[in-house]
Amino acid sequence: MATLILLRHARSAANGSGVLAGRSPGVALDSAGTAQVADLQRRLAEVPVSSLVVSPLQRCAETVREFAAARGLEPVVDERLAEVDYGDWTGRKVSELTGEPLWSVVQQHPSAAVFPGGEGLAQVQARAVAAVREHDARVSAEFGPQAVWVACSHGDVIKSVLADALGLHLDGFQRIVVDPCSLSVVRYTELRPFVVKVNDTGSDVSALLPPRDASSDAVVGGSTGAAS
Repeated sequence: MATLILLRHARSAANGSGVLAGRSPGVALDSAGTAQVADLQRRLAEVPVSSLVVSPLQRCAETVREFAAARGLEPVVDERLAEVDYGDWTGRKVSELTGEPLWSVVQQHPSAAVFPGGEGLAQVQARAVAAVREHDARVSAEFGPQAVWVACSHGDVIKSVLADALGLHLDGFQRIVVDPCSLSVVRYTELRPFVVKVNDTGSDVSALLPPRDASSDAVVGGSTGAAS
């Protein structure tokens, strides 16, 4: 199957304000986020990206705009990669939310967390995993098993996809760190996903291109490539 690069949107104005932006409209990148976007071209310079799928929210669109134009890619917008619907929590300060009884559930037992007027984190994982697996199959069929594609989404959404790929229960997904404009890489196979990289914020990822002899077997010794 193809190789998936999970890209979290670059830093937004909400990231620096301590407000839970959720699906609020008009949340743009801040100056730090704009700088991160400028560096994205360098980081992915050697990676031949075949397809680009993106959350419908503005901060994701801004993150991929220059990259898509430079590569001649038309972003595919998928609602299933949108930010968590935080419902009544949307737009509130995180410092206020930490006093809510639900906050500890979100931290310790997120699979049971349902945001008032919004959605549950288990729902988020189900829709996001379904989306990436569907697009991965599409990209593999259209461009071949050596293809690489990018999905630009949001922190909790990406963490939920990574938890699934790691075989980790959703209740452990808060142990995963996904910073703004970070790259995480998953390679799906017929038998299992391989998590190649998590939360990369600086290096280029050309070394993560799929090996020609990639298989569904995990090689003894820890490598997913040919044994040395």
